[in-house]
Amino acid sequence: MKAFLTILLLILSNSFMIIAWYGHLKFAEWKWFSKLGRISIVLIS
Repeated sequence: MKAFLTILLLILSNSFMIIAWYGHLKFAEWKWFSKLGRISIVLIS
């Protein structure tokens, strides 16, 4: 059970990081996103 939970958490973490990275690349294309300040970007990330 502990091994299964560890694997599940690693998969979830990796998925989240992939979505965050690709989102970061796509955020530059969104016009409304460029109007936000740096603190807003950090909080959204």
